[in-house]
Amino acid sequence: MTETLLPFPYNQQTFCVYEPVEQRIARARVLVIDNLLRDEQDASAVALSEWGAMRASELKRERHIAGMAVENILNNISRLVKEPETHVAHVSEIGAAAAEFEPEAIVLSGTLRDFDYYQKSILETFGKFIRATKIPVLAICGGHQLVGLSFGARVVTLSNLEQHEQRGDRPHEYQYRYVRITEPDDPIFAHIAICETPQDAKAAHILHVWQNHGLQLDRVPEGFTLLATSYLCRNQMMVKRSDGQLIYTVQFHLEKSFEDWNKSRTRWEHPNESRDGRILFENFLLLATN
Repeated sequence: MTETLLPFPYNQQTFCVYEPVEQRIARARVLVIDNLLRDEQDASAVALSEWGAMRASELKRERHIAGMAVENILNNISRLVKEPETHVAHVSEIGAAAAEFEPEAIVLSGTLRDFDYYQKSILETFGKFIRATKIPVLAICGGHQLVGLSFGARVVTLSNLEQHEQRGDRPHEYQYRYVRITEPDDPIFAHIAICETPQDAKAAHILHVWQNHGLQLDRVPEGFTLLATSYLCRNQMMVKRSDGQLIYTVQFHLEKSFEDWNKSRTRWEHPNESRDGRILFENFLLLATN
């Protein structure tokens, strides 16, 4: 009797039943960048005008989201590295923080607002830094967009409209989604397929990752290679390996790997299904520190 295989995505195993997480990285010195707005000095005239009397509560929300984003990144580092050294700095201070802390790697958090809500000086200062740095970088969600913007891409909605043209009622990519790997030989994908079954699932080269965004890059900037894509957002992941730089960027939230585990201390069984995110994060740290 011939076995009938289910079609994709039902033939995917999204996580291992049990897979202990070993700290394979001895040490790592990581600068974590908070990309969200801090106060009215960071916000543009456009932001302050559109917020009006709600500006204080909007900025309070920025700080709340920033705290969660940074916490998730630090959780990944602490769970994956035996002796981690971390420092948190705001995006406006990235150059000075990198010079003083001398990190082996930089991880950029996501964002909450459209980029025309930022003071231009913040975007320009970041752009100057990211185009020159030789420190390995991992940029997440809004950080991915910020890197693309710095290298000449445009940030648009998922409807391909300018940010200011569609503030509300945007298409939004949310919850766990499947993303197709386009360059499976890149070292960032090492061990991703270790738990996939059956055989034709491995050939699909699929990531299962958490999404939460309504913006995207309109193209892959010059010097970058597309690593993963999806039907709603073409540029899901990319890398720059030229000019002495190593910059990985992901549109999805790979840093959610340990969030639920940290709040419910049971054996590691991937309660939020984000094993792939954890593997990508670990592979980046291995590449940055070796």
